[in-house]
Amino acid sequence: MSLSSEKRHEEIIELVQTYGKVKVSDLSQKYNISEVSIRKDLEVLEAQGHLTRIHGGAVGMNKLYINMDLTERFKTNAAAKREVAELAATLIEDNDTIMMNAGTTLAYVLRALRGKKNINIVTNSVQNATEAALFPSFNVILLGGELDSKYQFTYGQDAIHQLENYHAAKCILSVDGISAESGLTLYYSNEAELARKMIECSDTSIVVADSSKLSKNVFAKITDASKTDVLVTNKSNNVAEIAKLRKIGVKIHES
Repeated sequence: MSLSSEKRHEEIIELVQTYGKVKVSDLSQKYNISEVSIRKDLEVLEAQGHLTRIHGGAVGMNKLYINMDLTERFKTNAAAKREVAELAATLIEDNDTIMMNAGTTLAYVLRALRGKKNINIVTNSVQNATEAALFPSFNVILLGGELDSKYQFTYGQDAIHQLENYHAAKCILSVDGISAESGLTLYYSNEAELARKMIECSDTSIVVADSSKLSKNVFAKITDASKTDVLVTNKSNNVAEIAKLRKIGVKIHES
């Protein structure tokens, strides 16, 4: 079922705010509508002050979330992330093997796990591997591969092939968007590919996401939301999305 123009406009605004630039051809393919229709969308959004049209697409007008460094991201919604992390930590037991992707919420999760014993962690995040290495009772495997120097995570076929050699009781994923309709999404496709493999290599998938991520659909899809066993989030007014996620079988833990 195709999106309404209103919903499509909301998503285009978010894409522009996130990436700074969108292409008519990419949007046409994403929404399965003509480039003429996309140009009309961009014309409307420009008139509303959300973007500026350029040849072949449009650019944003504000600072991009995607350009925030790790320190800025770590501080964004910090209180909510701590709440979510403390609750997520209760789902991890001594001697568990867990897989983790990159994400500042997961750094808070690792801190909340400080009392656990003999936790084995497989991650592609340099930041989270460094955080975990502070605890003597944690055993850490940092996946190799290509390195995203800005956000300090590894990715690519080498990382995926290495991941295939491991199995975990649980994977804990940080996502940029989650909705019953659009699934689990991240800003970077290379991150999404690795996160998808982590779900495949784990018995139980746990998503940690503060309530600002609910109903969001960003660039790269990891998988359908129904593949999520547990969502850990903070209390939200978005009761409609929570209800939809429960309906498709996701167990919800709210702090």
